[in-house]
Amino acid sequence: MSELLLATFIGLLMLLYGIGIPAAYSLGLTVLIIMFLPIGPPLNLIVITQRFWAGMNSWVLLAVPFFLMAGRIMNITGITDDMFNFATELVGPIQGGLAQVNVVVSLIFSGMSGSAVADAAGIGSVEYEAMTSNGYDGESAVGITGASAIIGPIIPPSIPIVIYAVLAQESIGTLFIAGIGPGLLLAAAMAGTAFYLGKKRNWPDEGTYDFSRLFETFVKAIPGLITPAIIIGGILGGVFTATEAALVAVVYALLLGFFYYRSIGLDDLYEVSKETFEDTVSIVVIFGFANLYAYWLTLSGIPDLIGEIVVGLSLTPVMTMLLLAVVLLVLGTFMEGIAVLLIMVPMLVPLYPELGIDPIHFGIVMVVTLMYGLITPPFGLILFVLERVTEESLDKVMKSMVPYYLPLALALLLIILVPELSLAIPRAFGLL
Repeated sequence: MSELLLATFIGLLMLLYGIGIPAAYSLGLTVLIIMFLPIGPPLNLIVITQRFWAGMNSWVLLAVPFFLMAGRIMNITGITDDMFNFATELVGPIQGGLAQVNVVVSLIFSGMSGSAVADAAGIGSVEYEAMTSNGYDGESAVGITGASAIIGPIIPPSIPIVIYAVLAQESIGTLFIAGIGPGLLLAAAMAGTAFYLGKKRNWPDEGTYDFSRLFETFVKAIPGLITPAIIIGGILGGVFTATEAALVAVVYALLLGFFYYRSIGLDDLYEVSKETFEDTVSIVVIFGFANLYAYWLTLSGIPDLIGEIVVGLSLTPVMTMLLLAVVLLVLGTFMEGIAVLLIMVPMLVPLYPELGIDPIHFGIVMVVTLMYGLITPPFGLILFVLERVTEESLDKVMKSMVPYYLPLALALLLIILVPELSLAIPRAFGLL
């Protein structure tokens, strides 16, 4: 019966998704339809309502709208320009300097927004314009801009990590800290690739070091630079939880916008709040469906079926994670990352002990893998964002990503093979 349920579930889900219904709603509708069929678990409308409401009524989920709001506020304060100027002075004189600047700015900005799409849409156009105005061809500029954007959800804060933590019932703070090592590894992989391409394609540098100018831009960038320190330091120091850190980030961003940069007004705050509320409503409904789906999985016995199949392959934990990463990569090429998390995490979490998988380590592996999917055709979301905010066609945007696929894949492989890249820092701070 479980085999028939699984086949019916996949078939219905793909059908609804294929006709254009958003993935989260396809998931919820699939579960509801199956519960009405004689092959599904018994239908209980009271329990369904309770489960749906419980999925939305979560304190931890408050981190998502607050981090979204903090990122949006910082996008309009002027922080981006200060970050870019500082990064230009810091790494600009290196071969292919503005490509390196691109990576550094994305690394810094990732400590504010928590979203790859926000990075690509917010500072992507700034980075692209700066590079094309200084001797880089459009394809080179858009390639490094898109590749570096995926650092956003790895370095804390991270919206996908919050979603994984809620679904897997793991500590957001621990997962945040676990993302630091892999995030730095991804940045190093892209910086190395940019250096190689800079030599090969003779990309220009930005002159010589001027240490007085470097210090001046550093001082101006300090308000933005300390944002990640406030978030991470507060969590590690036990001053506030990850959810409270999101609210602290909003308050700090508002203080910067109103009193330091004086670049935002009440009209801007209204627009930011409106956009955040709209996103929050859709996310909350998605989690209602996700909780209902997790309940249905428990009743249907599908995790046990998948566990039997995977265990029957007699793979080591590392080989199992490699296999799951391939599955996630495939799903990530045609589904949005959050949708994949909603479908896969409730299915896999019950199997972690049996498969010998560490939930913190694999949570980082999942997020990195799905971020890779954001820059792969045919449906990588960052590809479409970059087409919109730059002057390049979609074909050129896709072509521009090709040099970065192998380095990023090697970085992902290292993250899988070396768990300490993810676990060493949380362990050092007593979080594991």
